[in-house]
Amino acid sequence: MDLVIRGALIVDGSGDPSYRADVGIDGGRIAGITPEGGGPRPSAARQIDAAGLALSPGFVDMHAHSDLALLRDPEHLAKTAQGVTLEVLGQDGLSYAPADDRTLGEIRRTIAGWNGGGPGDRSVDFDWRTVGAYLDRLDGAFGGRGIAVNAAYLVPQGSVRMLAVGWQDRPTSARELDRMRQLVAEGLQQGAVGMSSGLTYTPGMYADDAELTQLCRVVAHYGGYYCPHHRSYGAGALAAYTEMVELSRDAGCALHLAHATMNFPENEGRAPELLALLDRALADGADISLDTYPYTPGATTLAAMLPSWANEGGPDAALARLADPAVAARVRHDLEVTGSDGCHGVPIDWDTIEISGVTSADLAPYVGRSVAASARAAGEQPWTVALRLLTRDRLAPTILQHVGHEENVRRIMRHRVHTGGSDGILHGSKPHPRAYGTFPHYLGRYVRELGVLSLEECVAHLTGRPAARLRLADRGLVRPGFRADLVLFDPDTVAAGSTFDAPRTPPTGIPYVMIDGRFVMADGRRTDVLAGRSVRRRADGTAV
Repeated sequence: MDLVIRGALIVDGSGDPSYRADVGIDGGRIAGITPEGGGPRPSAARQIDAAGLALSPGFVDMHAHSDLALLRDPEHLAKTAQGVTLEVLGQDGLSYAPADDRTLGEIRRTIAGWNGGGPGDRSVDFDWRTVGAYLDRLDGAFGGRGIAVNAAYLVPQGSVRMLAVGWQDRPTSARELDRMRQLVAEGLQQGAVGMSSGLTYTPGMYADDAELTQLCRVVAHYGGYYCPHHRSYGAGALAAYTEMVELSRDAGCALHLAHATMNFPENEGRAPELLALLDRALADGADISLDTYPYTPGATTLAAMLPSWANEGGPDAALARLADPAVAARVRHDLEVTGSDGCHGVPIDWDTIEISGVTSADLAPYVGRSVAASARAAGEQPWTVALRLLTRDRLAPTILQHVGHEENVRRIMRHRVHTGGSDGILHGSKPHPRAYGTFPHYLGRYVRELGVLSLEECVAHLTGRPAARLRLADRGLVRPGFRADLVLFDPDTVAAGSTFDAPRTPPTGIPYVMIDGRFVMADGRRTDVLAGRSVRRRADGTAV
């Protein structure tokens, strides 16, 4: 064998009780497991003494925004140091494939706050236009060496609508719908594992249920799943969840609810209502899963708060509206009085909107402060500050939105279909710490310190359960014959280092991370190994 890991506490990803064993690895796969006292101990050219350490499958980030980071940064410490060995990209209905020359430029501008990659960014060569070509680009990154971690991809429904319809808020024609169905089918044929939506983001939010149902039927035909950021996490959140459950049932499509939170004052203490809704659907035979991050604030762009009518027509049209004082006043009224659909139907509280990143250096003093705090310091109205940021930074500012509830977070993470997803935005001066800390924070805070989950339950939520949703053929469990995507961590010390004040601080207690039997982290340090590749859906619906 190439390697033997001796005396580890095996937390195998199934949720079953842990046990001590030696694990042999050969040719990138788990070659054998010898429980303590279970026979002759295996030998190998290299051995690791894992006394005091737990061995689990690599963590699967079910909601990642590393679409460009994987092409820029070979180290990708945000995820490798956490023990993440696979990320699911193409989230929230907006990513870079499929696209044409027109829409790629629009997408780059629209989500520059998430990923960089705006018009002046030369750090990535945008030489793909299809899902398959993007996945090929990941595999060919860094001179063909590959990427830091494995990556799966969801066809982004908003990008598809942008291609077929544009930015207009209207129903599709039969011809446009046929083109969207074809684009989704092509993405799945080229390896995507499902489809995402961002139903508070334009232009995807302009789709009605009938349109989404038709696209989900295509996803179901190929054995994929639908991953919606649904229409509201605030006012009307339960109705929005119900809409997605019923839509997926009508389409016969598996459903995975993205960052399934219950936010804003309207939803404090209401997680049990969401879970009861899911339990009823599951009892009726629905195929549902969900992901969350273990923090209360959310993160997105400031422009996402705008009412959808203000974003119709794309970024240039939105900026033109904001430059018109009369129209800007209407935008302000929708935000502050009515509650815009971009802000989930809740009137915006500027004290909860913290600026986390800007692209213009002259706006850097706003980072790390709420819009309301900056306004008070300058003797201005919060809307004046927000409008300045939106127009001068051309819709690019990112925000933290402090609207969550801890009890809701804890209740939802206990559910039997829960998985972990960082929703980690890596761009910006002061990103959300979830990008660098989600998985050790689950293990340190919610397992060891609070006991919300047992160690075995939590690892299953982060490994075996997401692997089952992705239909991974040979990942997600510590089993003979499975790929050696593994993490060695110390259950007594594992913890997130990232905080809101220092969000890029690496975690502690995760000395070894392995992908395909190759160490990407060893003795707590990043190696030069690039073992990640695209994980693609096959004709039978499984992914490898």
